[in-house]
Amino acid sequence: MNNPLLQLLVLAGIAIFLILRLRNVLGTRDGFEPPQVEAPDRPRPRFDVIEGTPEEPDHDILDHAEAGSATARALAAMKAVEPSFGVMDFLNGAKSAYEMILMAFERGDLSDVRPFLAEPVAAALQSVIDARAANGHTVTAQYIGTRETALAGAEYDTATGMAQVTVRFVGELIAATRDAAGNVVEGDPKAARKQRDTWTFARRMGQDDPNWQLVATG
Repeated sequence: MNNPLLQLLVLAGIAIFLILRLRNVLGTRDGFEPPQVEAPDRPRPRFDVIEGTPEEPDHDILDHAEAGSATARALAAMKAVEPSFGVMDFLNGAKSAYEMILMAFERGDLSDVRPFLAEPVAAALQSVIDARAANGHTVTAQYIGTRETALAGAEYDTATGMAQVTVRFVGELIAATRDAAGNVVEGDPKAARKQRDTWTFARRMGQDDPNWQLVATG
């Protein structure tokens, strides 16, 4: 065998050896595999924390009570238990109740307003009516109007659900008390006078019965 042929065989052997080594190191590819391109860093989406928007102020409460006061907190607690409760609606109802109860007392007949009176209040008013009758006194009265109806305070007992709302009234009426002979012993049948009262109404919130009762007078 001449030298050129021997050299060719040696070179071929080296080439085959190198190819086998490369296959062992790199492995093989099946089909087309695109080159792996490292994706550039993408900016991460930004999530801004949106704080809860503050609740709208409840003007139905704040129009009648100072913000943060015990009265305002009590009214808010009442509304939480009974969302249909409204301070303005209550005051309008209290205004009507004031006229009805006051005139029933002046006339000496509580039968129509008895469901709106707590027992101690009903008993106290009735005792005055009975005393008038015992003395032979009668009352004539004409209601002119309610000049002021204002919230004076509110309390709420979370344990019992009992709510109390105190209202200040200024009414105007003409009233006169006469004795058995018809003589005026109190008041003036021709002149109006102002009647100032502070009444407290109570009710258990969440009950089906919507009626408040007068539990205290002042």
